[in-house]
Amino acid sequence: MREAEITRSTLETRITVRMNLDGMGKSNISTGIGFFDHMLDQIARHGLIDLDVKAEGDLHIDGHHTVEDIGITMGQAFSRALGEKKGITRYGHAYVPLDEALSRVVIDLSGRPGLAMDAHFTRSNVGEFDVELVGEFFQGFVNHALVTVHIDNLKGKNAHHQCETIFKAFGRALRMACQIDARIAGETPSTKGCL
Repeated sequence: MREAEITRSTLETRITVRMNLDGMGKSNISTGIGFFDHMLDQIARHGLIDLDVKAEGDLHIDGHHTVEDIGITMGQAFSRALGEKKGITRYGHAYVPLDEALSRVVIDLSGRPGLAMDAHFTRSNVGEFDVELVGEFFQGFVNHALVTVHIDNLKGKNAHHQCETIFKAFGRALRMACQIDARIAGETPSTKGCL
């Protein structure tokens, strides 16, 4: 099983992430930010990743440190769980609609961190969650998972729907990229011979 557990502690946050890339989409998430819990649950369910996230952060200031540090810790757990990347599909993509909103996410498990994100949310907050932190979460993730991610919210009038399509599409694309391809079992999917 491709599993990992990471605990990361700073003066601002204490975060534990448990991840199983070959799971059933079960999650147990407690970040202190209700809408963000809902978004992380979308990654687990649509990525078929078993995901436990427990976070304690300086939410009396705002959600920034907590959301960013969860991205970092999830990226570290993902990298460890993925291991040597032998036999993986490597690339993944997904389009996900929710009513009027539509998002596309494309992923390369390349070993090179990069985020290109184009999302213009129609309001600044969903509940207590600042939508500006969507980018902070994904930046933390890609920097520590060492993956390239392109995120485009193509349509949307409702910021909740915009966010949800992004997180669902991310889960779906991640699931595709992590899949083992029996035709290249034991091989690294790169002409360089490494990722």
